[in-house]
Amino acid sequence: MTKVPQPFDSITAHRPVSEHTNPYERVFVSRLMMTDFRSYHQSQLELVGKQPMVVLTGNNGAGKTNVLEAISYGAPGRGLRGASLGDVGRAGGGPWSVALQLNLKNSEIAETVKVGTGQDPARAANDPEDDSSKPMQRRIVRIDGQTASNTSALGDRWSISWLTPQMDRLFIEGPSSRRRFLDRLVLCLFPDHSRQISAYERTMRDRNRLLSEQGLSADGAWLSALEARMAEHAVAVAVARLEFAGQIAGQIEATQDGPFPKAELAFDGWLENALADGARPVDLETHYRDRLASERRQDARSGRTSTGVHKTDFIVTHAGKNMRADLCSTGEQKALLIGLILANARLQIVLKGQAPLMLMDEVAAHLDADRRAALFEELAALGSQCWLTGTDRNLFKSLMGKAEFFEVANGVIQPCAV
Repeated sequence: MTKVPQPFDSITAHRPVSEHTNPYERVFVSRLMMTDFRSYHQSQLELVGKQPMVVLTGNNGAGKTNVLEAISYGAPGRGLRGASLGDVGRAGGGPWSVALQLNLKNSEIAETVKVGTGQDPARAANDPEDDSSKPMQRRIVRIDGQTASNTSALGDRWSISWLTPQMDRLFIEGPSSRRRFLDRLVLCLFPDHSRQISAYERTMRDRNRLLSEQGLSADGAWLSALEARMAEHAVAVAVARLEFAGQIAGQIEATQDGPFPKAELAFDGWLENALADGARPVDLETHYRDRLASERRQDARSGRTSTGVHKTDFIVTHAGKNMRADLCSTGEQKALLIGLILANARLQIVLKGQAPLMLMDEVAAHLDADRRAALFEELAALGSQCWLTGTDRNLFKSLMGKAEFFEVANGVIQPCAV
């Protein structure tokens, strides 16, 4: 296990955060339309957009989280639930779609961007994100009417960050949950990260299938080509993870002590650790390719790849207590998680000049009054819009006059007087 330095010296100097220079400080949703999405047949939500906070209240199962999930598809990847595209549509409905009107603003410039995304009824070949053979499993993205080549385009000019109740178990579940959490944060700074992960996993599946079906009698040249591609994508993934972790570690270190404890970060992963120890990416590609070749026999027997970025664990420690997060109390784990989400938002302000759009699902219910007030204050201060959900409107009393409030019931979203 390698502790992330604070701050970490970039492996690839001056690596760009995005292909585009981002002049906007704030991101707001002014309109949301959902068609056959989860519990919604057709629904449209209009926002005034003058307040930085939006509060959705309603009973459990009313559809509040579905609204946040729809907005989360304005970012690269699989949304805040990580669901397959075929599981997102309304039962008995057609292909689902989500349309967002985003307002990008700073003190001098304002721009409206229209984003549409959803299932493509005619699934194209060579899908970069889903190699499923099932129909209607390709996600299409259009920005201002222009079809994007992949979902990474959604991360070029804005980012979206979220926190859900399912993430509360992050530190006590297996490494895969922490990897997904880390990679979602990395995406906010490096939109191409999802494409690199998808390409790595797709190539790894091809190699595993070839070894499982043909063993060591498989075409050596084809295996070598697959392993070379795996190495290229794996090192790119590891570099992005390490660079991001070093940046956020520096941001955490620079932040004053507050209600959300500071975290120390570490990796337990062969490629990330090698990079942190000074290996050059180009040399590590060669080393990993050779290692994959040497592990063919055991991988053929097991049916899986023994070594790679799909095995990495992301370790978080409560710095003040010098205690791993999985050993902390439930309340401390929640506070650590919120602290990481806020640190990531502040990091984006520093590096991109823009705070992410924030989606906070049922976050207020499990915080004491002081931490709840501190969270609301920090979210409002970030600058971009923040969406909050809860069953009890009383938890949001302090936001009266500072937020737009909506009531969600029976698949209907209505503004409510406060």
